[in-house]
Amino acid sequence: MASRRGNDPHVQETRRRIALEAARLMSESGLRDYGHAKQKAATRLGVFDEASLPKNSEVEDALREHQRLFQRSAHTRSVKQLREVAREAMRFLARHEPRLVGAVLEGTADEHSAVCLHLYSDQHADVIAQLRESGIPYEERSRRLRLDRDTAQDFTVLQFSADGTPIDLTLLPYDILRQAPLDRISEKPMQRATAAALDLLIKLEDRA
Repeated sequence: MASRRGNDPHVQETRRRIALEAARLMSESGLRDYGHAKQKAATRLGVFDEASLPKNSEVEDALREHQRLFQRSAHTRSVKQLREVAREAMRFLARHEPRLVGAVLEGTADEHSAVCLHLYSDQHADVIAQLRESGIPYEERSRRLRLDRDTAQDFTVLQFSADGTPIDLTLLPYDILRQAPLDRISEKPMQRATAAALDLLIKLEDRA
């Protein structure tokens, strides 16, 4: 019954409308929680059936479409600027094996996005000491990541601002450097980029 209903053209159209509205909300208001964006979009459209909510991947596709159609120039500038900030942050934190992850790497970032880095070290106190020595005020939080389909774990997160750009550092143990956490949307290993890979990406975009 559920699969037949999912193939219903009316249900598919409703999911599409919710995905587009959620993408608009995320792009224009800075919402970053897919679940919240979907619920808010559904309420605005007068849809109260949980079965009609799109998958996160559908919202992400709609977000890319929205940025391409309505914000192409501004979006391109935002991504470029954020990648430049990411490059500087990765140089600053080079001894902690930084990896760029998230919207800035994937190209869905906008002016509301944070530069998200994974740092790998067995001495997390060294990261905190480096921020303090540089006079960088930060907030400490925690984040649950899935390391594989059966294992989830909480990790320390440090957040601060660099010239108005939010920087988000997730501190991970060095022994999982080769094991990317699972992406919350695709449930596949996250896309990650080293500083060298980011340099190459920026150079290729500059040539284009």
